[in-house]
Amino acid sequence: MDAPDPRTLIERLCRERGEDFAGLSRLLGRNPSYVQQYVRRGSPKKLDEADRAVLARYFGVEESRLGGPVPSPGPMPATLRIVPMLDVGASAGPGAEAGGEQRTGGIAFDERMLRTLAGGDPASLSMIRVRGDSMAPTLADGDSIMVDRAAALRPLRDGIHVLRIDDALVVKRLAMLDDGRVAIRSDNPAVADPGIRALAAVETIGRVVWAGGVIA
Repeated sequence: MDAPDPRTLIERLCRERGEDFAGLSRLLGRNPSYVQQYVRRGSPKKLDEADRAVLARYFGVEESRLGGPVPSPGPMPATLRIVPMLDVGASAGPGAEAGGEQRTGGIAFDERMLRTLAGGDPASLSMIRVRGDSMAPTLADGDSIMVDRAAALRPLRDGIHVLRIDDALVVKRLAMLDDGRVAIRSDNPAVADPGIRALAAVETIGRVVWAGGVIA
């Protein structure tokens, strides 16, 4: 429903609160017929800015309801969500033994950003640390990375992933090949690539979606 016209609103507020137009005019320092002429005859066409502010405060309403500008909405406060940090590392070197995944804390992120990174529910996101330098300069030893485990349930696509190879966790770049196989690569040119494997032989833990920035 549209907001009432300022004249209609003033008349209604006067009636509800037992006020009269002459009393409001005196409140504004105007001649006794000023408010009545505004409400009943439309003269002046709009309230003076100072008069509008006084009436808004007196009646406890927003100035916009009396013909003033609509205030611009302020920024919505960010809703933070903790992404758990797991006590497990993904090796960017020879491979880290997969151990327990106990939570060792977490990092707060804006929930809207997390939903964008996860493509929906951020419950599947977790943080782990990188070990080794075979993914340098993209990832450095000790970097925290955010892993979307739900990505392992979706069709595999190019990007940086955490994998399980021979019971070890590794973080590598995957590239899908036309023949249905996948190339597992290191970003560091000084480190040998793990090679090409059949897609069915690749156990994906999750896709890396953040490491101080979004990973392409």
